[in-house]
Amino acid sequence: MDYQAAKDFIVDKLREDLSEDLSYHGLHHTLDVLQTVGELCYLENIDEYESNLVKTAALFHDAGFIVSSQEHEKYSCQIASYYLPDFGYSPKEIDRINEMIMATKIPQSPKDKLGQLLCDADLDYLGRDDFYRIGHSLYEELKAREIVQETSTWMDLQINFLEQHSFFTETNKRRRAPRKADFLEELRREKADTEKK
Repeated sequence: MDYQAAKDFIVDKLREDLSEDLSYHGLHHTLDVLQTVGELCYLENIDEYESNLVKTAALFHDAGFIVSSQEHEKYSCQIASYYLPDFGYSPKEIDRINEMIMATKIPQSPKDKLGQLLCDADLDYLGRDDFYRIGHSLYEELKAREIVQETSTWMDLQINFLEQHSFFTETNKRRRAPRKADFLEELRREKADTEKK
C-alpha cells in the first residue's frame, strides 16, 4: 500500500469537494484526527504497517460528508473502497479500514486496538484546551443544518454526550479523561446557574 499517495489524493479531494459550511467536519478536523492518531500510535507502540492502516482510516473517516451528512460513515467506506485499490491496498486492508471508520459512528463501537485509536483521536478534543472553541464550531455546523437552534439545547447535548462518552486507550484515559471531567463539571455548573436566573 502506498500510504503517502493515498494521503495526498484524499487531502486534495477533501479540500476540493467538502462543503465550505462544514465548520466542524472540514479538512481541518480530518488533519487534526490524523495528527492525533499519529501521536497515539507512537505512544501506544503501534508498528508502522498498522499505523499506516489507522492513519488511512483517519484520512477517509469523514470523506462521506462529500456525499451527505446523513450516514456519512457508510459513504466514507464506499469512497475508501472505491479509491484505495488504486494505491495498492488489498481487500483485507480495506475491510479493516472500513471497520475502523464504522467504529467512529456515535455511539462509538471499536472492535480492536486500531479502532480504539481512531475513535479516541476523533473525539480527542473533548479533553483538550481547545474544547470550547471546537465545540462552538460543531454548534455552528449543527445550527446551519437546523439540528440545534438554542444554546440551552446545545448545552444539554454536550452534557449528555460527555456523560455517555469514554476514552478507550490507556493514553487518552490518562491524558484526556481528567480534563474532560472538568469540562463536564463546568457545563453542569453553567446550566445550573442559567436555570436559577
